[in-house]
Amino acid sequence: MSFEVFEKLEAKVQQAIDTITLLQMEIEELKEKNKSLSQEIETAASSRESLVHENEQLQQEQQVWQERLRALLGKMEDVQ
Repeated sequence: MSFEVFEKLEAKVQQAIDTITLLQMEIEELKEKNKSLSQEIETAASSRESLVHENEQLQQEQQVWQERLRALLGKMEDVQ
Protein backbone atom coordinates (compact mmCIF):
# COMPACT_ATOMS: atom_id res chain seq x y z
CA MET A 1 0.00 0.00 0.00
CA SER A 2 2.79 2.46 0.74
CA PHE A 3 4.21 1.59 -2.70
CA GLU A 4 0.95 2.80 -4.32
CA VAL A 5 1.09 6.02 -2.33
CA PHE A 6 4.69 6.48 -3.41
CA GLU A 7 3.75 5.91 -7.09
CA LYS A 8 0.90 8.42 -6.84
CA LEU A 9 3.21 10.94 -5.21
CA GLU A 10 5.82 10.34 -7.89
CA ALA A 11 3.20 10.86 -10.62
CA LYS A 12 2.07 14.10 -9.01
CA VAL A 13 5.65 15.34 -8.68
CA GLN A 14 6.29 14.50 -12.34
CA GLN A 15 3.09 16.31 -13.34
CA ALA A 16 4.18 19.34 -11.30
CA ILE A 17 7.61 19.28 -12.98
CA ASP A 18 5.99 19.09 -16.43
CA THR A 19 3.67 21.98 -15.58
CA ILE A 20 6.56 24.08 -14.28
CA THR A 21 8.58 23.35 -17.42
CA LEU A 22 5.69 24.38 -19.67
CA LEU A 23 5.13 27.55 -17.66
CA GLN A 24 8.82 28.43 -17.87
CA MET A 25 8.69 28.01 -21.65
CA GLU A 26 5.59 30.20 -21.79
CA ILE A 27 7.32 32.86 -19.66
CA GLU A 28 10.28 32.88 -22.06
CA GLU A 29 7.96 33.25 -25.06
CA LEU A 30 6.12 36.10 -23.35
CA LYS A 31 9.42 37.81 -22.50
CA GLU A 32 10.45 37.64 -26.16
CA LYS A 33 7.08 38.97 -27.28
CA ASN A 34 7.30 41.77 -24.72
CA LYS A 35 10.77 42.68 -25.97
CA SER A 36 9.54 42.71 -29.56
CA LEU A 37 6.54 44.86 -28.69
CA SER A 38 8.74 47.28 -26.75
CA GLN A 39 10.94 47.68 -29.82
CA GLU A 40 7.85 48.28 -31.97
CA ILE A 41 6.70 50.96 -29.53
CA GLU A 42 10.09 52.67 -29.68
CA THR A 43 10.05 52.57 -33.48
CA ALA A 44 6.51 53.95 -33.61
CA ALA A 45 7.38 56.73 -31.16
CA SER A 46 10.41 57.67 -33.23
CA SER A 47 8.35 57.66 -36.43
CA ARG A 48 5.68 59.79 -34.77
CA GLU A 49 8.29 62.27 -33.60
CA SER A 50 9.70 62.53 -37.12
CA LEU A 51 6.23 63.02 -38.58
CA VAL A 52 5.37 65.72 -36.05
CA HIS A 53 8.59 67.54 -36.90
CA GLU A 54 7.95 67.21 -40.64
CA ASN A 55 4.37 68.44 -40.16
CA GLU A 56 5.62 71.52 -38.30
CA GLN A 57 8.07 72.26 -41.10
CA LEU A 58 5.37 71.87 -43.74
CA GLN A 59 3.02 74.15 -41.82
CA GLN A 60 5.72 76.81 -41.62
CA GLU A 61 6.41 76.41 -45.34
CA GLN A 62 2.70 76.72 -46.09
CA GLN A 63 2.51 79.89 -44.03
CA VAL A 64 5.43 81.39 -45.98
CA TRP A 65 3.74 80.55 -49.29
CA GLN A 66 0.45 82.04 -48.11
CA GLU A 67 2.21 85.26 -47.16
CA ARG A 68 3.91 85.39 -50.56
CA LEU A 69 0.61 84.79 -52.31
CA ARG A 70 -1.10 87.52 -50.29
CA ALA A 71 1.73 89.91 -51.17
CA LEU A 72 1.39 89.08 -54.87
CA LEU A 73 -2.38 89.49 -54.73
CA GLY A 74 -1.89 92.83 -52.99
CA LYS A 75 0.46 93.95 -55.77
CA MET A 76 -2.07 92.84 -58.40
CA GLU A 77 -4.78 94.91 -56.69
CA ASP A 78 -2.47 97.91 -56.64
CA VAL A 79 -1.91 97.55 -60.40
CA GLN A 80 -5.65 97.53 -61.17
